[in-house]
Amino acid sequence: MAPPIPKVLMVAEKPSIALSIASVLSRNQAFTRRGSTEVHEFDGKFLGSPAYFKVTSVIGHVFSVDFPAKYQDWAATDPLDLFQSQVLKNESNPKAHICRHLSQEARGCRYLVLWLDCDREGENICFEVIQCTGFKTNDTYRARFSSVTEKDVVKALDNLVKPNKDEALAVDARQEIDLKVGVAFTRFQTSYFQGKYGNLDSRVISLVFCSVYGPCQTPTLGFCVQRYLQINTFKSEKFWSLHPYIIQSGYEIQLEWQRGKLFDINVAMMFQKLVSEDGLLEVTEISEKQETKSRPVGLNTVNLLKVASSALGFGPQMAMQLAERLYTQGFISYPRTESTAYPPSFDFLGVLSAQKNNPTWGNYVQGLLTAGYQKPRLGTDVGDHPPITPMRSAAEDMLGNDAWKLYQYICQHFIGTVSPDCKYIRRKVEFSIGGESFHCTGQHVVTKGFTAIMPWLALNDKNIPSFVKGQKIEVSKLELYEGITSPPDYLTESELISLMEKNGIGTDASIPVHINNICERNYVQVQAGRKLVPTPLGITLVRGYQTIDPDLCLPDIRSFIEQQITLIAKGQVDHRHVVQHVIQQFTQKFSYFVKKIEDMDALFEAQFSTLTESGRILSKCGKCLRYMKYISTQPPRLYCGTCEEVYYLPQKGIIKLYKELSCPLDNFELLICSMPGPDGKSFPLCPYCYSNPPFEGIEALINTTKTGSAGKIGKGSGMPCSLCPHPSCPNSLVSQGVCACPECSGTLVLDPISAPRWRLCCNMCNCLVFLAQGAHRISTTKERCPECDSSIIEVDFNKKTTPLEDGATLHRGCILCDELLHSLVEMKHGRSFRHMGSRGRGRGRKGGRGRGRGGGKMMDPKMSFRDF
Repeated sequence: MAPPIPKVLMVAEKPSIALSIASVLSRNQAFTRRGSTEVHEFDGKFLGSPAYFKVTSVIGHVFSVDFPAKYQDWAATDPLDLFQSQVLKNESNPKAHICRHLSQEARGCRYLVLWLDCDREGENICFEVIQCTGFKTNDTYRARFSSVTEKDVVKALDNLVKPNKDEALAVDARQEIDLKVGVAFTRFQTSYFQGKYGNLDSRVISLVFCSVYGPCQTPTLGFCVQRYLQINTFKSEKFWSLHPYIIQSGYEIQLEWQRGKLFDINVAMMFQKLVSEDGLLEVTEISEKQETKSRPVGLNTVNLLKVASSALGFGPQMAMQLAERLYTQGFISYPRTESTAYPPSFDFLGVLSAQKNNPTWGNYVQGLLTAGYQKPRLGTDVGDHPPITPMRSAAEDMLGNDAWKLYQYICQHFIGTVSPDCKYIRRKVEFSIGGESFHCTGQHVVTKGFTAIMPWLALNDKNIPSFVKGQKIEVSKLELYEGITSPPDYLTESELISLMEKNGIGTDASIPVHINNICERNYVQVQAGRKLVPTPLGITLVRGYQTIDPDLCLPDIRSFIEQQITLIAKGQVDHRHVVQHVIQQFTQKFSYFVKKIEDMDALFEAQFSTLTESGRILSKCGKCLRYMKYISTQPPRLYCGTCEEVYYLPQKGIIKLYKELSCPLDNFELLICSMPGPDGKSFPLCPYCYSNPPFEGIEALINTTKTGSAGKIGKGSGMPCSLCPHPSCPNSLVSQGVCACPECSGTLVLDPISAPRWRLCCNMCNCLVFLAQGAHRISTTKERCPECDSSIIEVDFNKKTTPLEDGATLHRGCILCDELLHSLVEMKHGRSFRHMGSRGRGRGRKGGRGRGRGGGKMMDPKMSFRDF
């Protein structure tokens, strides 16, 4: 009996790559079925024998590092303890069920082949997949590839290797260091500065998921602030330079002074006098030589990011997203590489031939193939991937505008690397007058070479007339130019990337992330020309670090960490020793930082206004009965100067006082929050209850709502009155709730300020139900519908438009069961607008109006208004 055909599980990093691999190996004959990610199945050969393949994918890292549950509570945890805490690996995206998916697909499989990105992060994901599937080392293989073309995929399958544990451990070490250091510093600073300054746009400092300090992020910000300080401390100086002019062969030529410029006006005027008194220039030297402008080396990630920012107008994050999309679609090779040298076996002829019919540069490529292409210059080979290279031809309509721009540059750069050098003749004529030397230069391009395909690097011809050595020429004009030195400009993204690369901050994959972080967190702003201008917040943070411990924002520490991580990846040091050593260093720095935090606080006080100096008077505090100030800058909040307490409000919406009503629980004056947009809901809230929900179990319900966020550390949304179960408050859910929401498990609540467009708003989703329009007044009552248990509402119609007989205006009924009211109801959910169907019967459970999650509903949540 023949042995069963072994099954091989292949796992790629993205679904698109899995599809490409399956298409190549199955010759487009794979059967595809759905799972957490798609699974492609087909017959083939593995290690020379028949096999059955299953190809699926993850979606990035399967796991992420975090602290144990007992360290998650900010209030109960000293940030210093985080340095000595264990770290756990939890599933990155539990809802995707990737771990379970991999485990199920691995059942019955004999071999595991990992097609993860060929960098350290990819190696780390390899071992995450191995952990999920339970495969042994002997049955696990690693495919190393740089593109998803048929040639590369087949070659990778024929040359399988083993996963690299050392590179995976290097990633583990970096993740643990960044987590502990970043979270400890961030938690401490966030807690210390939380709510302390009113005009500080502290969206970053106030939100738990944003990092105030990061071992890579802060030095990155430091570069931007350092340039800002150079600009602001720069002292301009006047300078002077001599510019003689001559007329030769009908051309006026300005000569350049060998001394350049002088900063003493008296000395400059002395030389001006000497030249002026002489009056005749003598040609002392004429030189002419051929020079070469070399073609570029191969394109790596850092250089691609710099060009994308400086020439194409893309930020690094967007550039990488576009490059990764081009890679997964098979148009370019792997876009994360540090190498600029091609391997000796690289198929230049094949790559060029793929471009010879391109409508944009096909003719140029055809000329190269006919005349013979050049071998690229020697670059740097760091042993990861070949330079970024086009793998197949494309046109603009295939890619879209932005992706096309990036693809076009990648193609032009590659073609430029195998094109001839640019050659030109450089001519220099030197002059002497009054003991001073001057010169002029010209150039003539002989061979355009690679600049024909990369025209932005082309040289322009600059012709100068013919001169004879010893010739004397009269000065037609003598100018003493006065100028002033100017400060450097703000760093561009391209310049910042260069500084990060030079100082070992981040990797080719993480550099875009760090730059994006300091922009998103409002530490710097990207202005015209992709210039990075630090904000007052970013400047004050860096100056604070410099005051307490300059090492925290200098690149030296991170550069050292990256060096150690590289040694881990090479298997030369133990990763636990590196982590322990680095954590010990940062523990000491953290303790010192905590002791000296007042030095940073003094800088914040000088830059930002305290809460007592900020905001405007709005509502009364229920504790001291004094007025509190409303501070509208993010995060919005109320501040009681007497009690010295802060109450957080929804992050979106317009906040106003609500009829000077008070909360029966705590006596705080109520506010009304109106969300933006024509269909934005409105809801009343008590500032104290919103920040401190008073009912047990209410927080679990709060976290499912979409009414806005309290912006409070560790909290989700706050508790508005529409979620309050208080039985006697006239604004609570019990009093204003009408019926169950047809779209979710929430309750439709009367919007108290929606007149004359009266409506009900769900307290948990965006569902809106419009009632009788133009009514004078609509209110809830304590009566209940005997058929569906909804609240009976009372409608006072407008006298001119009342639908009631004999001109009556007052009507009571159930919006679901009363024929008149039901005919006047419309429902709107998101962008979908529909008229509610004909009158029916609601069949809900009796006994309440949504007093808790899942209980007391008046209609089956699976039913829609169309059922009534």
